Amino acid sequence: MQRLMDTPEQQQYQPHEIEPQVQAWWEQHDSFKVVEDPDKQKYYCLCMFPYPSGQLHMGHVRNYTIGDVVSRYQRMLGKNVLQPMGWDAFGLPAENAAIQNKVPAAKWTYSNIEYMKDQFKRMGFAYDWSRELTTCKPDYYKWEQWFFTQLVKKDLAYKKMAVVNWDPVEQTVLANEQVNAEGRGWRSGAMVERREIPQWFIRITAYAEELLNEIDNLPGWPEPVKTMQRNWIGRSEGVEFDFAVEDGSDALRVYTTRPDTVMGVTYMAVAAEHSLATKHAAANPELIEFIDECKRSNVSEAAMEKMEKKGMPLGVNAIHPVSGEKIPVYVANFVLIGYGTGAVMAVPGHDQRDWEFATKYNIDIRKVVKPAGGDIEVSEGAFVSKANTESCNSGQFDGKDFQACFDAIADYLSEHANGERRVNYRLRDWGVSRQRYWGCPIPVVYDEAQNVYPVAEADLPVVLPEDLEFHGVTSPIKDDPAFLNTTLPGTDIPAIRETDTFDTFFESSWYYARFCSPNANAMLDERANYWLPVDQYIGGIEHAVLHLLYVRFFHKLMRDAGLVTSDEPFTNLMTQGMVLKDGKKMSKSIGNTVDPQAMIDRFGADTVRLFVMFASPPEQTLEWNDDAVAGAHRFLRRVWGLVHKHKEAMLASTMNVTDVTEDQAHELRAKTHSMLERVNRDMVKFQFNTVIAACMELVNALDKFETADDPERVAAMSESLSILIKVLSPIVPHIAHVLWNELGAEDPVIDAGWPGLDPDALIRDEIELVVQVNGKVRAKIMVPSAADEVAVKAIALANERVQKHMHEKTPKKIIVVPGRLVNIVV
Repeated sequence: MQRLMDTPEQQQYQPHEIEPQVQAWWEQHDSFKVVEDPDKQKYYCLCMFPYPSGQLHMGHVRNYTIGDVVSRYQRMLGKNVLQPMGWDAFGLPAENAAIQNKVPAAKWTYSNIEYMKDQFKRMGFAYDWSRELTTCKPDYYKWEQWFFTQLVKKDLAYKKMAVVNWDPVEQTVLANEQVNAEGRGWRSGAMVERREIPQWFIRITAYAEELLNEIDNLPGWPEPVKTMQRNWIGRSEGVEFDFAVEDGSDALRVYTTRPDTVMGVTYMAVAAEHSLATKHAAANPELIEFIDECKRSNVSEAAMEKMEKKGMPLGVNAIHPVSGEKIPVYVANFVLIGYGTGAVMAVPGHDQRDWEFATKYNIDIRKVVKPAGGDIEVSEGAFVSKANTESCNSGQFDGKDFQACFDAIADYLSEHANGERRVNYRLRDWGVSRQRYWGCPIPVVYDEAQNVYPVAEADLPVVLPEDLEFHGVTSPIKDDPAFLNTTLPGTDIPAIRETDTFDTFFESSWYYARFCSPNANAMLDERANYWLPVDQYIGGIEHAVLHLLYVRFFHKLMRDAGLVTSDEPFTNLMTQGMVLKDGKKMSKSIGNTVDPQAMIDRFGADTVRLFVMFASPPEQTLEWNDDAVAGAHRFLRRVWGLVHKHKEAMLASTMNVTDVTEDQAHELRAKTHSMLERVNRDMVKFQFNTVIAACMELVNALDKFETADDPERVAAMSESLSILIKVLSPIVPHIAHVLWNELGAEDPVIDAGWPGLDPDALIRDEIELVVQVNGKVRAKIMVPSAADEVAVKAIALANERVQKHMHEKTPKKIIVVPGRLVNIVV
């Protein structure tokens, strides 16, 4: 391997010189290109791919550095590692930028990709660029179009009129997950409206039970993410039944998980879009105005919990299915047509939302459930418990506990109110169509009668024109005859293309699989089953529902189509924390961003990588600190200096390090392998900050270690530096590449293998422990290596510095971490 540092002028650490040279070496040797090898254990590490916004931000840098460290470490363990990269390239930001700058969205996107790819390479990320994909290119989206046509044929994709979240600024539909807690669009910030338009859906609800049950088979996922998915799917058991309507209208069908409270119903509420509301608003201007207000109101569930509950009576009654009582029907702003049946039975005595509404409009509040053997008042709020309760004021159902009352009333409703027990889900089918231009065309056409025809496979892809002029935010393909006009599949009969495009989450729901098998002739091939599932997926927890649930669903669709054999896409998931500056999330709007490019230009990529890995554990927030970045750079200079200080002696050394017996050399070996023991434990747990801390401790020891040309000490120093460089190489790969080369290695450090732990080197008479008092380091002590916990505590308590900091207080607790520290709590 050619030496990179040969002249005296190059003996100082110059990252701006060595990093481009190392990157060129990697590229020249295809260092990270990988092929399937059934004889090696595979490891697929993937970071959520970026939207090509034009430049990296510190969140990108942290996320992708974590993935790169994991990938390089796994490679050194001898695994066949795949780490690809691509671009989530469709979407509104590119389209809006194109409109604003009067350039084609494609040109804007490809320009940003070129710039960001160069930034990725400058960071030294070990990507297999031969597998690069870009979701806005026809060779990618052809296959999702093909897959969608298969879903249409299987009735897993369908079109219907639907009440949707409409962003008036973006002029497109938003998924429920894309509406924030204030009811605003996730990108535009505009108040979202409710509209009824034709939409394409995919039946994710057909997989709801499997998606829910298999969460328990994901031990490598963070619990908060699994909890969010469980809550979003929202399984419930209850009864669906009818309330007849006094004026002869269609019955109001409702679903309840609390049939035990049916006797407490004092009003009904329907959504603004419900047919009963539409019917009774026809001759009532005031009601029409209120319904319009409801349609403009916030649609997110979080916001609906907090907002003022409003309603108007429709002037019609429902008939209670048990008592026969007349129940007034209201139209209410807290009922959504897209959830359940669009009508709810209101039990204000036992539901707080219903209670608030009833209190506001002076509606009767009845108690029909109470604590078993006790009593409760509902005048001050709803009693919602169902544990250890009994029914009351419920006629024939009085005195029953929750389950008995549930069963009895469910049976009654099944017999007398067209009722049936049902398992329901909060989850709704995935609306995938968007009304904007810069997205994958939905591959269907329509005849004159608006019948749907999937585009034939031979005619795919349906290519999105990339050079159209914009006229405001309206999609230009809606007025482009060359795009619109076509024929029905296999005929000469005129047809019109669909002008809606896919939600960009459609592209990001299968990209991980396409990385495994880029193939011009198929969506996936047998290589996908070699690599999948992904061993380690890395990204933000903000995608827990938006992205991760869709990916799990898409994987199951592909499995059932015979494209993959695994049930889940990701074995392990890591959600990294945010990057903060001055205690706040880095944001352009706040003005506290740090330009990664400026940091790379100033200190080099390795320094930036070292800082973001050292500042905090990956899953926690990272507070940006300019001084700490400079400190990371100084550390690398020290490592560089150590190697060059001892290089000549180490290159001349011929002694076998296992033959070392000299006391100080043996002690250095003990410290080195103790460090490696800690590193091995922490690398597995992704605690890269403590890995770096252990390396820094070793560098401190090496700085003080004098070889004095003693062969045994030189051998110990050589081993220590060799281990240090290997351990650091996943984190700071450029400097490690060069220094490994400087130590005379023939192969690059990426192929050197992870250092092996020598248990014999750890055997020593005494070991050094840190002593903390209330978590703060106050002393370091030497204890016999064979000392038990009682002896270690006694030695720690006898230390003069420890006694000083205890201020003659009595220890409350003493915690001993074997081989590492003692913490005295006073």
